Amino acid sequence: MGDMERQQRNFVGYEYKELLTEGSRYSFLLDGYESFGWELDENLPENGERRNPTVQQRKVLRLKRNRKIVNKMELTRLERNFEACVNEIDLLEREKTSTATVYGIVLGVIGTAFMAGSTFAVTAQSPNYILCIILAVPGFLGWIFPYFLYKRIVRNQTERVTPLIEEKYDEIYEICEKGNKLLF
Repeated sequence: MGDMERQQRNFVGYEYKELLTEGSRYSFLLDGYESFGWELDENLPENGERRNPTVQQRKVLRLKRNRKIVNKMELTRLERNFEACVNEIDLLEREKTSTATVYGIVLGVIGTAFMAGSTFAVTAQSPNYILCIILAVPGFLGWIFPYFLYKRIVRNQTERVTPLIEEKYDEIYEICEKGNKLLF
C-alpha cells in the first residue's frame, strides 16, 4: 500500500450499561463505576434526558466495559456492593422527610375533622356557636402546627441519619478503592 499503511486495530468486545439518575448524582456515579472498569460511552447522543422543569433533572449515564476485563467476577461483586450502598443512601435520604410528612398529614387531617365538626355545629338546625368556637380552635391549630412539626421532625431525622449516610459514603469509597486496585 505504499505510504498509506493500514493501521490495524484490535477488536474489543464491550458490555453496556445504562442508568437513569438525577443530575446531581451523575458525576458521583460515573466516578464510582469507573473504579469497576466502566467508561463513559460517548458514541450515543443524549436523547434520553427528561426535559420537565418541574421535575428534578434526570440524566442517562451510558457506560461500556471491556468484556474480557481481568478480575471481572470480583469487580462485578464489588460493583453490586457499590450499587447496594448507593440504594441505602437513597433510602436514608428519603427517610429524613417521610416520617415528618406522615405526621404532618395526620395532624392536618385531624385539624380538618375538627373544622368539619365546627362547620356542622354552626350549620345545624339550631346553631351552636359555642361548640363551633370550641371545635374551630383545635381545627385551626391542626392546620397551623403541621408545618412546625414537619420542620422539627426533619431536623431531628437529619441529625440522626447524617452519620449513617457518611458511613455509607466511606464504605463506597473503600469499595471503589478495592475495585480500582483490581484494574491495575
